Amino acid sequence: MNYLNIAGYKFISLNDLPEMRSVFLEQCLVLQFKGTILLSEEGINISLSGAVEQIALFKTYLAKDLRFADMTFRESYSDIQPFKFMRVKLKKEIITMKQPSIHAELKRAPSISPIDFKQWLDEKRDITILDTRNDYEIKYGTFANAIDLKIKDFSEFPHQQEKINPDKPIVMFCTGGVRCEKAALQLMDAGYSEVYQLEGGILNYFSEVGGAHYNGECFVFDHRVALDAHLQPTRNQQCIICESPITPDQQAVGCASCH
Repeated sequence: MNYLNIAGYKFISLNDLPEMRSVFLEQCLVLQFKGTILLSEEGINISLSGAVEQIALFKTYLAKDLRFADMTFRESYSDIQPFKFMRVKLKKEIITMKQPSIHAELKRAPSISPIDFKQWLDEKRDITILDTRNDYEIKYGTFANAIDLKIKDFSEFPHQQEKINPDKPIVMFCTGGVRCEKAALQLMDAGYSEVYQLEGGILNYFSEVGGAHYNGECFVFDHRVALDAHLQPTRNQQCIICESPITPDQQAVGCASCH
């Protein structure tokens, strides 16, 4: 495996965005990275791929800024860089939910570790397992008995929350954790009393405990398309019409669901 892929985020108030964009872009180009860094007044979201040694240099560079020194990353390896370009973008939100009252940079909902979450599932606790991802992602895989809100974009989440039972503890999850940071606060603001976010999302769960209680694979937003419980790319591709998982052979002849 020639490349290390890292993904991480932090909600934190930022105000020097144009300068940060220029510095990050220059640094990433020098290190020959491909991927995306999103910057906004609410924080930073990083998805990068590069040589192992260069990634280590970037982490050292990032840690020199006290605002980002405590960032953690989900890591996986690949034979090729799964991104085509290197971009640093300025955004209104690092994950768009369109709820101005939610300030994830100012407070955080309770979290549950992958180890503790697996134990709860082993014990068959009476909890609501909530998938906050988009409907096409869930087609690739999800936790057993997880609720699918059938949203096509994360900004729809607040409009579907009435489908969630408020009388049981809720453990919500997404790919890497960033969506749940906001979704959990949204539910808490709506009066849900016991809400937890899975620390680091599905990818961290795979890394810490494997694929127990998870059915299928995890969709990722790069050219690998989906990862298995060992954080390795699967053979599945994505239909360009309906976004469903398909095999490479189906890609050549067209997705059966679209005919």
